[in-house]
Amino acid sequence: MKRRILALACAAALSGLAAGCSLAPDYRRPELPVTNEYPADAPIPPDAKPDARPAAEVAWRDYFADPQVQAMIAQALDHNRDLRVAALRVLEARAAYQIRRADQFPTVDVNAGEIRARIPGQFNPSGTARTAAIWEVGASVVGWELDFWGRVRNLKDAALEEFLATDSARRAVTVTLVAQVADGYFTLRELDERIVIARDTIRTREESLRIFRRRFEAGTANRLEVTQVETLLTQAQTLGAQLEQQRAAQAHALTLLVGTPPAGLADRASLNDAALMTEVPVGLPSDLLQQRPDIVAAEHRLKAANANIGAARAAFFPRVTLTGFFGTASPELSSLFAAGTKAWLFVPQITLPIFDGGRRQANLDVAKVRTDAAVAEYERTIQSAFRDVADALSAQRWLAEQIDIQRRAVAAQQERARLAQMRYDRGSASFLEVLDAQRDLLTAEQLLVEERRALLSSRVGLYAALGGGSQHYGEPPEPTGRYEKQAEATR
Repeated sequence: MKRRILALACAAALSGLAAGCSLAPDYRRPELPVTNEYPADAPIPPDAKPDARPAAEVAWRDYFADPQVQAMIAQALDHNRDLRVAALRVLEARAAYQIRRADQFPTVDVNAGEIRARIPGQFNPSGTARTAAIWEVGASVVGWELDFWGRVRNLKDAALEEFLATDSARRAVTVTLVAQVADGYFTLRELDERIVIARDTIRTREESLRIFRRRFEAGTANRLEVTQVETLLTQAQTLGAQLEQQRAAQAHALTLLVGTPPAGLADRASLNDAALMTEVPVGLPSDLLQQRPDIVAAEHRLKAANANIGAARAAFFPRVTLTGFFGTASPELSSLFAAGTKAWLFVPQITLPIFDGGRRQANLDVAKVRTDAAVAEYERTIQSAFRDVADALSAQRWLAEQIDIQRRAVAAQQERARLAQMRYDRGSASFLEVLDAQRDLLTAEQLLVEERRALLSSRVGLYAALGGGSQHYGEPPEPTGRYEKQAEATR
C-alpha cells in the first residue's frame, strides 16, 4: 500500500511538472531602429545583381579570387588565437546550458553508509546510555524542484539563448577575421607597389644627380641646380625608407592576425584590382537581422534576458521540492540485506517566501533593467550594422570617382613633368619648375595606389558588413572536451 502511495505521488509530481507554466513575458522583436532604406549618398552599385546569393551565403573562397589571400585566410582560421578563444567560449556556454538543463531532472545517487550515535539515558526507556548504529544502502533523490512556475525551465532557456549568442559571436569573430586578413593583405600589396614607384623614382633621380654633377664639373650647370636635384633624391629616399618601415609593420600585424608566419609574406607583388570578383546583393536593412551574426547574437541575448524575467517572477511563488530514499537499513552490517530490511523515505517540501527584505523584488527589477539594456544593445548593433553598410556603399561610389579623377591627374602630372623638363633643356625655365613637377608627380602616383587599395578595402568592408560567409562557419559544436575535435567542428 505504501509503495502504491509513493508511486502515485511521484506520478502526480511528474504530471504537475509537465503542466508547469512559464511567467516569462511573451517575446516580441523590437521595431527596426533605422529606416528600411540606405541613404541616398550610399547608392547600391548599378551592376549589382539582385537575384545573386546573399553575402552570408557566399563563402570567402568564392569571394576572394586571389590565391594568396585565400591561403592567408585559411591559415588564420587554423591559427588565430582570438578565433580559438571564441570557439572555446562556445564550448563553455554549451556546458553551462547542459548544467541548467540537468536541473530539470532529479539527481539520483546510490549511497551506502553507517550512522552511529550515542543516546543519553534520559532519552532511553532503560535509563542507561547506549550506542546505536544503522547501516543503510539505497538510492536517493535530494531536493528535486518541481518546476510548477517555470523557474528552472526559464533558467535553462536563458542558458540556451546565451549559448546560441556565443556561437553567433564566434561567427561574427570569423567574419571580422576574414575581412581583416584580406584588408591587411591588400594594404601590404599597396605598400609593395608604392615601394616600387619610390625605387624607380630613386633610380631616376640618382641618374639625374650623376648627370648634373658632371654638368657642374663641366661648367654647364650651377651649384643650385645640383642641390635641387639632390633634394629631389633625398625626398624620394626618405619616402622609400618610410614605406619600407610601414611594410615591415604591416607584415608583423598580418603575422599576429594569422597566428603564424603567413606563406609568401616576403614576396613582393603589385596590387591586384581584380582580387574581388563576386558581386553580392545589398538588400534592405531588415535583411541584416538574419545575415549579420552580431545582430543574431544580440537578439539571442535579448531572449535570454527575457527568460530571466520569468525566473525572477517565479521566485515569488511557492517552491516545491522532493527528497526521497529507497533501499535497505539494518542495525547490523551482516543483516543489511536480510528479509524485512527494506526502507524508504518520501519528503515533499513546500517553501513559501514571506519576507526577504525586498531581495526577490530587487532581483526582478534587475532582470527587467537588464532586458531594457539588452533591447538598447540590440538596437545599437542594428544601427552600427546599418552604418557599416552605408559607409561601404558610399566609399565604393566616391572612391571609384576619385580613382578616375586621380588617373587623369597622374596623366596630367606626367605631361607637366615632361614639358617642364623640355622647357628647362631649352633654357626657357628654371630647374625649380622641373623640381615642383617631379615632386607633384610622385605624390599623385602614390595617392592613386592608395585610392585603389581603399576601393578594395571598401568592397571587403561591404562583404563583412553584410555578414559575408557567416552561414559557412559551422554549426554549434558538441562539447567534446578536446580542442582538437572542436576546432574541426567549428571551422
